[in-house]
Amino acid sequence: MAEAAAGPRRWSVAALLLAVGDALAARFGAVAVDGELSAFSRAPSGHCYFTLKDGDGAAATLRCAMFRRAAALLDFAPRDGQQVSLRGRLALYEPRGELQLIVESMRPLGAGALYEQFLRLKARLEAEGLFDAARKRALPSFPRAVGVVTSLNAAALHDVLSALARRAPQVRVVVYPSPVQGAEAPAALVDAIAAAGRRREVDTLIVCRGGGSLEDLWAFNDERVVRAVAASPIPVVCGVGHETDVTLADFAADLRAPTPTAAAELAAPARRDALDRLAALAQRLRRPLRRQLDQHAQRLDQRALQLARPSAALAAQRQRLALLEQRVGAALRQVLQRSRARDPLLAARLGAALHAALQRRQARLDAVQARLAALDPRQVLARGYAWVTDEARRPIVSVAALQPGQRVHAVWADGEALAQLLQVRYDAAVRDAG
Repeated sequence: MAEAAAGPRRWSVAALLLAVGDALAARFGAVAVDGELSAFSRAPSGHCYFTLKDGDGAAATLRCAMFRRAAALLDFAPRDGQQVSLRGRLALYEPRGELQLIVESMRPLGAGALYEQFLRLKARLEAEGLFDAARKRALPSFPRAVGVVTSLNAAALHDVLSALARRAPQVRVVVYPSPVQGAEAPAALVDAIAAAGRRREVDTLIVCRGGGSLEDLWAFNDERVVRAVAASPIPVVCGVGHETDVTLADFAADLRAPTPTAAAELAAPARRDALDRLAALAQRLRRPLRRQLDQHAQRLDQRALQLARPSAALAAQRQRLALLEQRVGAALRQVLQRSRARDPLLAARLGAALHAALQRRQARLDAVQARLAALDPRQVLARGYAWVTDEARRPIVSVAALQPGQRVHAVWADGEALAQLLQVRYDAAVRDAG
C-alpha cells in the first residue's frame, strides 16, 4: 500500500534512456528492415548517416547510422531515393533521446518511388526537347539588375546577396519571394517566376535554395516549375542544393550553378574585372588616337614652316622662271638666226613674235611675283599686324588657346618680343555667333 501511495518510480533522464535502450536490445536484438534512403551523407570520419523512409509511402522514418567498419564493406554507392535492405540493431541515441538503427550491412533493392518518378519525368521532358542545348540562352554580360526567386528565410538568399554585394555592388537585386519546400512550393515558385517575366525589371533571374534530401528539393522536380523555368523570358540561372544535388529545374535552366553562391557569381561579373577590362579598352583607344594627333601635329608644323618662309618659295620660282626664260630666248635666237638667213621678212616676224612672247612671260612672271608677295607674312606685318606664337613657336589663331600668365612670342615687321599675358578677353559677338 505504501508503494502505491508513493506513485510511479522516479527516474533520471539518463537512467530512463539507459533502461529503454536495454529493453530495446533485449526485445528486438538483430533486425532486418527494408525502406528508401533519404538524406544520405558520409562524414570525413567514414561513418554514414541517413534516414530510412517507409517503402510503401507511409509517413514513417527511422534514423540510421552506419559506422566506418561496416561502411567500408559496401560494394555500391548509396544514393537518395534508393530502396535498400538493412540489417542491424535498434538502439537509443541518449544525447538526443532518439531511436536509431545501427546498420551492420546494406544491400540495394532498387530505385525508390521518388527517384523512379524523377527518372520517368526527366525522360518525358527530355523527349519534348525541354532540355536541348539549343534552347539555352547566354546570360547578359553586364546586367543592370538581377532577380532572385527563393524563400525570404532561406540561407541561400543571404549567400546570394552577400556574393553580389561583394563582387558586383553596382547591380540592383530584386527578390521574388516563394516557399521552396512543401506542398505549396511548386505553385508559388511558378507564380514568382511568372511575375519576374511580366515585370521585366531584371536582366537575369536566379532560382535557388540550399541543400537537402530528395524530398526537400522535390519542388524543383515538379513539372510545373520545370516548365516555368523553360518558358521564362528572362535567362535563368538555377542554383539548387549542393554541388552533388541535381534537379529537373537545373536541366531546364539556361545555366546550372552548383550552389546559390556560384549562381550569384555566374549571374554578374565582378566589378573589379569589369573596370580592368574597361581600362584596357580605353588604353587601346588612346594609342591610335595619340598616334594620329602626333601625325597631324607634324604635318601642321611642316605647313607652318612653309608659310613662315614664302621668300624661299618665291626665290625658287624666280630661279626656275629665269632658267626657262634663258632657254626660250636661246631657242628663239637660234630660230631667228636661221630664219634671217632664209628670209629677212620672216626674221622680222619672228623677232616681233619673240618680243611678244617675252612680254607675255614677263607679265606672267610679274603676276606670280605679285601673288607670292601678297602671301608673304612680312607684307602683312608691314601693315601693322603682329604674328603671335606660343613658346614652342606654334601659331596661336584663337584667343581660346590663351590663358592669363601664359608667355607668348610676338613678331612685327621690324622685330619680335617675348610677352606674358595679364588678361584674356573674348569678343562677345564672335562668341555668341559660335
